[in-house]
Amino acid sequence: MKQLLAQLDETPTDIELLTTLLDVRGADAEILRDAATECMHAHVGDNVYFRGLVEVTNRCHLNCYYCGIRRDRDIPRYTVQADDILAAARLCSRLGFGSLVLQSGEIRSDSYVNFICDIVARIKRETRTVQQPNGLGITLSLGVFSRTQYQRMFDAGAHRYLLRIETSDDSLFARLHPPAQSLAERFEALNTLREIGFQVGTGVMIGLPGQTTRMLAQDVFTFKRLDVDMIGMGPFLPSSDTPMGHAQILSSAQRLQLGLNMIAVTRLVCKDINIASTTALEGLHPHGRLLGLQYGANVAMPNLTPAENRVNYKLYDDKPTAQSVDGAVAAIESIGRRVAKNVFGDSKHFFNRCS
Repeated sequence: MKQLLAQLDETPTDIELLTTLLDVRGADAEILRDAATECMHAHVGDNVYFRGLVEVTNRCHLNCYYCGIRRDRDIPRYTVQADDILAAARLCSRLGFGSLVLQSGEIRSDSYVNFICDIVARIKRETRTVQQPNGLGITLSLGVFSRTQYQRMFDAGAHRYLLRIETSDDSLFARLHPPAQSLAERFEALNTLREIGFQVGTGVMIGLPGQTTRMLAQDVFTFKRLDVDMIGMGPFLPSSDTPMGHAQILSSAQRLQLGLNMIAVTRLVCKDINIASTTALEGLHPHGRLLGLQYGANVAMPNLTPAENRVNYKLYDDKPTAQSVDGAVAAIESIGRRVAKNVFGDSKHFFNRCS
């Protein structure tokens, strides 16, 4: 195992080697975990950066076959009011999180962009403190838009954007989405975001029906090729009332370990990026997000969506909704990490890339 890890340092984009490492289990997985932790400490430090998460709306114009908020699904729809988003941002600031994430279904209309830009500008104005004179850092994860729309969001004050590709394999992407959606469109959007000046993130689902470990290795290679600044990825969790809700998939234990291995291998290949430990991990294990941090992740996203809305942002079945910030901090400290306060926690890779 140690020989494989040494080989990875020399050839970090060897697909066969990446595939082998993603498949490890047991004692070898522990060695992989420890190597990822060492890499994390060396390149990004031991801080965990909190991003307060607000799920702005579960309305979506897309009809992805796996998603619990897909357009054609008959569920209660909501949009969080602007004042409630601002209240969550102020709470985020008071707690010292440093950054906020606005996430939603994909709505490409100019009216929705107007709404988001107004909110972002207000957050930047109204969360300025002595500790954070520039207000909260803001990450958006809202889907694909035009260059003009992205530019408006950037000009309003957002500086990070997460646009997941879900898979880098064209054939698998086509099985996940209606024909009107394309992987090429997402790659083009990622390039546009980078050109505008955003810190750019992407991610994939892990353990999808029909997905091979080699496909996941190709995903890690793609992260490296795209030179991304941050990653948000997690195991596939089915949503029962969708076309893929009852597809045959790996066991929970298999998807969990594969998800953790993806974090570790991505850390070893893309050393100085930010990697989130996502809620989906906790859908498979009660301490899933903590495990993600132990495998090399350095970002966590406590959910600050109003409780009455949070229950309806169900991308998949049995999504965890109850969280204790104090409990999360205590758990993080129990593994020898600390939560950074009142800082953006920007990607070191972004600054290294732009220097």
